[in-house]
Amino acid sequence: MARWPAWLDLAAVVAAALAVGAVFAAAGVPSPVLFGALAAGLLRALAVRGGVTVPARASTAAQAVIGVSAGALIDVATLRAVAANWVPVLLVTVATLALSLGGGLLLRLQPGISPVTGAFAMIAGGASGIVVMARELGADARMVAVLQFLRVLLIVVLMPVIATVAFGASPGQGGPAVVDDEPGWPAGLLLTVGCSVAGLVAGRLVRMPVPALLGPLLAAAVVDVTGLGRGADVPAPVEAAAFLVIGLQVGVSFTLDSLRTVGRALPLALAVITGLIVGCVGLGAALSAATGASALDGYLATTPGGLYAVLATAGDIGADVTFVLAVQVLRLFVMLLTAPLVARWLRRSAGG
Repeated sequence: MARWPAWLDLAAVVAAALAVGAVFAAAGVPSPVLFGALAAGLLRALAVRGGVTVPARASTAAQAVIGVSAGALIDVATLRAVAANWVPVLLVTVATLALSLGGGLLLRLQPGISPVTGAFAMIAGGASGIVVMARELGADARMVAVLQFLRVLLIVVLMPVIATVAFGASPGQGGPAVVDDEPGWPAGLLLTVGCSVAGLVAGRLVRMPVPALLGPLLAAAVVDVTGLGRGADVPAPVEAAAFLVIGLQVGVSFTLDSLRTVGRALPLALAVITGLIVGCVGLGAALSAATGASALDGYLATTPGGLYAVLATAGDIGADVTFVLAVQVLRLFVMLLTAPLVARWLRRSAGG
């Protein structure tokens, strides 16, 4: 039987990814487009002989868009909230990184998991960015993607329960949503293209690690902090397309052997993730004591992942959204910017 043309094969996988993503979104799964594409790509890789390839230019563009999306999270209000308590916030962020690395070391007890893969699979914060960087920095992107998804999913499921049972939060206590006078999608598209191109060129010129992600991330952060962006964000369809490309790129690279390795690692990974969540609850208590924030705000600010779900929960239960966002965004930046250094250190340690 004649094989489909490559473009038609890729188009069919994209259509399947959109369908699975829609189902995930309806079910409340975090990052539904990213993980829907991952699932569709995985099924394609295992069900049909012959590989399907995501174009390199599409992958680079997707990395840049995700970088701009992350960089646009920071603004002056966020920086002010961090500056008011920068010492305890920074210490808690560094402690979270240490917990993540400790969890990664434990994950190495499972055969087939390298030090870099274990660390990236457990890094708390910026799951989509970490998945993007994994392959570039020598980690197994398939393992990282699955375990990051498992971590975020557990957090999203447990967070409302913990907030209600342990901290006495009551849903619906937040005020009405404040709608900012933000520019429309043309300004967002201009921000995305401009920061992507400028950040990618600058990142390559200075030989930045993972320039397609980190260059646009820093460019968008500068634009937002200086006020040039005027609150513009990456248009939702463009961001969704970027997540779809990254998810497919990881999904289609799966093999039966790699899937078995992931399956064998799940019990240990689940235990390590649970320990990470408990450890971050402790860090939240320490942050609350050091800053005078409520215990609930401390917990939400240090929850290890699920940024948008955390913000939605904080707004619904009347928590200090600005404080929670500031701590979460600072951690996201620290995790993404230090990931190349962590990968280099782990490779040297393993080699030595």
